[in-house]
Amino acid sequence: MINWAAIREEFPALRRWTYLNTATYGQLPRRAQDAVARHFARREEYACSDFLEWFDEADRVRALAARLVNCQPEDIAFFPNACSALAQVTSGIDWRPGDRALTLDYEFPNLLYAGAMLSERGVVFDQASWDDFEKCLTPRTRLVMASTVNYITGFRLPVERLVKLSRQAGAFVYVDGTQSVGALCFDCEAIQPDMLSVDGYKWLLCPNGAGFAYIRPEVRRWLPPLTIGWRSDRRWREVNSLHHGKPEFTDAAERYEGGMLPFPAILAMGESIQLMLEIGPEVIERRVLDLAAYVAQRLAGVGGKILYSETPIVAVHLEAVDVENLVAQLRTRRILVSARHGRLRVSPHFYNTLADIDQLVDNLS
Repeated sequence: MINWAAIREEFPALRRWTYLNTATYGQLPRRAQDAVARHFARREEYACSDFLEWFDEADRVRALAARLVNCQPEDIAFFPNACSALAQVTSGIDWRPGDRALTLDYEFPNLLYAGAMLSERGVVFDQASWDDFEKCLTPRTRLVMASTVNYITGFRLPVERLVKLSRQAGAFVYVDGTQSVGALCFDCEAIQPDMLSVDGYKWLLCPNGAGFAYIRPEVRRWLPPLTIGWRSDRRWREVNSLHHGKPEFTDAAERYEGGMLPFPAILAMGESIQLMLEIGPEVIERRVLDLAAYVAQRLAGVGGKILYSETPIVAVHLEAVDVENLVAQLRTRRILVSARHGRLRVSPHFYNTLADIDQLVDNLS
C-alpha cells in the first residue's frame, strides 16, 4: 500500500495551494531541494577539488533515467531542455532540397518552429491530424516529430504505431515525452524511437535545466554532435593532460553533451526519478489516470465537454465562459489550473487528491 499522504508531504507548496497544473510546472519534492543544498555544501567543503566525482554522481542519475524509460545508461544524454535535443536532430540530418518533415496538428511550438525554420533550408514542412498521418508520410519524409501527449487537447499519441509507420517510411522519429514521462510509462526498448527527449520541469518534477534524451544506438553511429567541447573527446577525464587535436568521440550518448553539466539540476532530477522508481512507474500511471478520470467526471457534471480520456491532461470546453478570466479568478483562491487556446486545462499528478479536484469544481460555480 502506498502512503500517498506521506508522499504529499514531500511537496510543501501543496499545503498552501490547490495545485492541478503539472502540465505547466511540476512541484519540486523536498528531497530534490535537499540534493541541491548538499551539492553546494560539498562545493564549499572541498573547494571544488573533487569536481570529477560530480560526473560520477551524474552517471548515477543517468542510470536512474535509463531505468525509468527502460534503456541502457549509455543511451542517455543530458540536455538542458527539449528544444536543445531537437536542435541536435534538425542540425544533424543531412538535408536535401525537397526533403520533408512532418508533425501533428496543434503541436507544441518547439516542433512547429523547428519545422518552419527547416522550410527555409528547402525542406517541405507538413502538418497532419493523427487520422491523416499515415497518408502524409512519403518516401521524402526524413523527420517525424511528435509529443506523447498534446499540450492543448490532451490527445495521447499511439507512439508505437507512429514509430512503426515512420520507420517503414524511412523517417527519423523524434518523440517529445515532456508532457507524459513521469506520469505515464514509456518503454524505449519496446517502442524504439530514434530519440526521446524529456524536459524534466513538468511531470518529472525537476528544476529548470534538468532534462535528458534517449538516443538509439544505431542513430549514434551517424548523427554528429552539435555541441563540441572539452568533454567531446573520450579521454576527457584525463584533465591533467587533455587531448589537443580532433576529438575522438565515445560511442555512448554522452558524446552529445560537450562540456560541463548543470549538476544541481541533474542531482535534483535524480532524487525525483528515485522517488518515482520507489513508488513504481506503473502505480503512478494508474493513479494519475484515475485522478484525471475523476476530473473529467466532475467537470462533465457541471457542463464541461471533455476532449480525451485516459490521458493526464484533461482539456475541457466550457460553453460561454472566458476561460482566461476564470483561471485568473481561481488563482486568487489559490487554485492553479491553466487556460490553453480557449479551453480549461487540468493536469493532476500523483501528489494530488480527490479533495483537490472537489475544491476546483466547487469553486467553479
